[in-house]
Amino acid sequence: MAAVSTNNEGHPIAMNMHVIKGFRLEEIADWTKKHVEPGSLIVSDGLPCFNAVVKAGCYHTKIVTGGGAQSVTKEEFTWINTMIGNVKNAITGTYHAIRANHLQRYLAEFCYRFNRRFQLKDMLPRFIYMAVRTPPMPQKLLSMAESHG
Repeated sequence: MAAVSTNNEGHPIAMNMHVIKGFRLEEIADWTKKHVEPGSLIVSDGLPCFNAVVKAGCYHTKIVTGGGAQSVTKEEFTWINTMIGNVKNAITGTYHAIRANHLQRYLAEFCYRFNRRFQLKDMLPRFIYMAVRTPPMPQKLLSMAESHG
């Protein structure tokens, strides 16, 4: 599931991506309650599962794309399609083997870098600060984190 927040000009300012079990009403409602501020405007491609965002207290605008090549030409979806393409290229260009159980971490890494792209000078000091404050973690605990992302 991907969400891109835009400014008044429609340019992306933040990205949020999570692995979900499927495009079902319950999954979309749960994700929306956790990650979207109530009262936000959600623009979707009209899949019925996105009706769940209204139950989570958001406004919903449907733009039926019809699928196929024409669906990516809709102006409203330019940035989300661009971001998803960038994520795919970043993941496949960086990792030799892509495992489903690590997918949430791949997405989180991309979103972290994207959301801080204008604060590059702060990234390394922040990384060092977190590395120093994080205790050693055995492989067993790291593996448990994968299923609870």
